[in-house]
Amino acid sequence: MWRYQTDLREEACKNLEYLGIKINKEVNDKVRGEVTYLMEKLNMKPQEMADFLNKKSGVLGITGISSDMRDIENAANEGNEKAQLALRMYEYRIKKYIGAYAAAMGGVDAIVFTAGVGENQTDLREESCKGLEFLGIKINKEVNDKVRGKEAIISTDDSKVKVVVVPTDEEIVIARDTVELITKK
Repeated sequence: MWRYQTDLREEACKNLEYLGIKINKEVNDKVRGEVTYLMEKLNMKPQEMADFLNKKSGVLGITGISSDMRDIENAANEGNEKAQLALRMYEYRIKKYIGAYAAAMGGVDAIVFTAGVGENQTDLREESCKGLEFLGIKINKEVNDKVRGKEAIISTDDSKVKVVVVPTDEEIVIARDTVELITKK
């Protein structure tokens, strides 16, 4: 059982890392069976479909505005209903993954918000954790509202789960990973 949970945690970490980075451009989990249908219907070649799914889907596909969450947040604040919908969908997806992995791993020790969206979008962090109090997650709204782009604990002192913001330099991480890959023998 212990080995299974360890393997599961390692796999969860890999998946969350992938999802966290790509979530704003990726299509949802149910799309696999529909891809070939769409390719046929839209007369698309595999590379055209890959470009469509990776570059024109997600929040860009929902809003028609941008894949940059800063643009989506600004549009939502200006009353754009599609941008508001995209944010709610994005938050719901984060919440869904937190719940799914909490169930699969038997609980949650910490939630880390990182990268541009996690570092800077206070409402998104709060809304993504709302309704997860049954897992022991409690956000300190006052602290959360002040944290943008800096490391901080945004959960309450009595929260069973630590919720933290950790800034990253994505380009440096990618560069280091690339160097590591190409220098392996």
